[in-house]
Amino acid sequence: MSTLPTATATAQAVRAGRATAMTVVQESLDLIALRNDDIDAFAVVRGERALAEAASVDARPDRSSLPLAGVPIAIKDNVPVAGEPMRVGSAATDEAPQPADHIVVERIRAAGGVIVGITRVPELCVFGATDSVYGVTRNPWDLTRTPGGSSGGSAAAVASGMVPIAHGNDGMGSVRIPAACTGLVGIKPGLGTVPAQLGENDWFSMSENGALATTPEDAALLLSVMADDPRLADVAPVSKRLRVGVSMAPPVAGVALDPAWAAAAERLAALLRREDHFVERAEPTSPLDLAGNAAAVAGLVRWFAGTAADADEIDGDRLESRVKRHAMLGRLVRRTPLMSERLRDTWKRRATEYFADYDILVTPALAQQPIEARRWHNGGWASTMLANIRYAPFAAPWNVAGLPAIVIPMGVHPEAGTPVAAQVVAGAGRESLLLSIAALVQSERPWPRLAPTYA
Repeated sequence: MSTLPTATATAQAVRAGRATAMTVVQESLDLIALRNDDIDAFAVVRGERALAEAASVDARPDRSSLPLAGVPIAIKDNVPVAGEPMRVGSAATDEAPQPADHIVVERIRAAGGVIVGITRVPELCVFGATDSVYGVTRNPWDLTRTPGGSSGGSAAAVASGMVPIAHGNDGMGSVRIPAACTGLVGIKPGLGTVPAQLGENDWFSMSENGALATTPEDAALLLSVMADDPRLADVAPVSKRLRVGVSMAPPVAGVALDPAWAAAAERLAALLRREDHFVERAEPTSPLDLAGNAAAVAGLVRWFAGTAADADEIDGDRLESRVKRHAMLGRLVRRTPLMSERLRDTWKRRATEYFADYDILVTPALAQQPIEARRWHNGGWASTMLANIRYAPFAAPWNVAGLPAIVIPMGVHPEAGTPVAAQVVAGAGRESLLLSIAALVQSERPWPRLAPTYA
C-alpha cells in the first residue's frame, strides 16, 4: 500500500483539486486497518464519521484556502473530541461522548483537518511509556520497545504512516520523548503559544499542546493552526549567526548517558558549527546547584500534584495502583512550601539568564534507548519511575521554565537500530527558530519519514 504524502503536500493537493479529502481519508483509514493491530496506536478509529467529515471538507466553498484541507489527523486521548469518549487511558473515566471539541480540535477542523482517530495514552498521561488496562502501544521501529509517552499513540500512528501528523501534549516531555523514540519531529511550544486547557490545571502550567510530524514543515503547519497564528507555518532559513550552547549532562544525578544519544547531540552541534554558528559547551545548570535542584523539585511536585488534581475528579478506586501512589504523593505535597512559586522562579531566572547569552541550547533527547513495551501498569510505582527517569531525564526542566523545545532526528542507534535524536531549546517566543533549525538539519541530514517496515 502506498505511503501517505506529507500533510503539507496533502493540503496543497486538496486545495488545488488534484485530490479529494474523501480519497485521502479513506487511504488513511485503510492503513489504520492494516497496521493498527500490531501497534495499537488508536483507542478510537472514527471510520464512517471521518469520511462524512471529509465529504464536508470537499464541499466547503473555502476549500481552496484551508491550511489543513483534507489532512487526516490523530488526536491524543486527553482532549475532548465532540461525540467521542475521552478516557485518558483509564477505566476510571466516563465513557460518555464528549459534548464539544477542545479549542485546538475546533481550530484543526476549521482549518480543514479531518480527525480519523483518537490515540492511546498511559493512564491520566502520567508516565513515559504508553500502556494501560486497554493494551500496550508499540514502537513501529521495534515492536518490543515503547514509542514513549504519554503521546506514544500519536507518535506510533505517525511513525507507522497511518496519519501524516498528530496532536500531542507535553507536561514532562510527552511530545518530545515519543518523537525521540520514533524518529519524528516533536515540538512543545512555550507557555501560552497554544491554548492548553489540559485536565484540571495543565499540571500547574507545565503542559502544552504540541505537534508530532515527519517533517519540520508539517510540524510548523499543525502548530500554526493550533496556535491560530499563520506566521508559525513559515519555516524560514536561519538568518543570523547563532550563539549555541551544548549540554551533555543529564539534569538528574546518577543517570548514565548512552554514547549514541550523546553522539546525536554532538552531530547537531557539529552541523551548526559547519554553518558558521558559534558553538560551545555551556551547561545551563547541574543537579548539584541551587537552580538545578529547584528545577527538579518544582517539576516533580507539580507532576505529583497535577496528577492528584486530575485523579480527584474521577473514581479513584478504579485507578492503577501506580497512579494511585502518584496521586497520593501529590495530595501530600500540594499544600507544602515545595509547591510555592519560589523554587520555580529560581529556575526560570537561571533559564532567562542562559538564553540572554545563547540563542539555543542543544542536548541529547534521551539518555538511553526506549524502554521495553510491556504492561508497566501491572508493576509498581517505583519501577516505573526509575525506568522513566533513567531513559528520559532531559525534557522536564523546560516544562518548568515554560520555554519552547523541539526534538530533531539525528540518525539511528548503531546497536539497537532505533532512532536517536537531539533536543533544542530556545527562549520564549522562539518556536519559529526551532522549526528553522529542524529544517536546516533535514536539508543537511535527511531522515526517513517512517519506520522502515512501514515506509
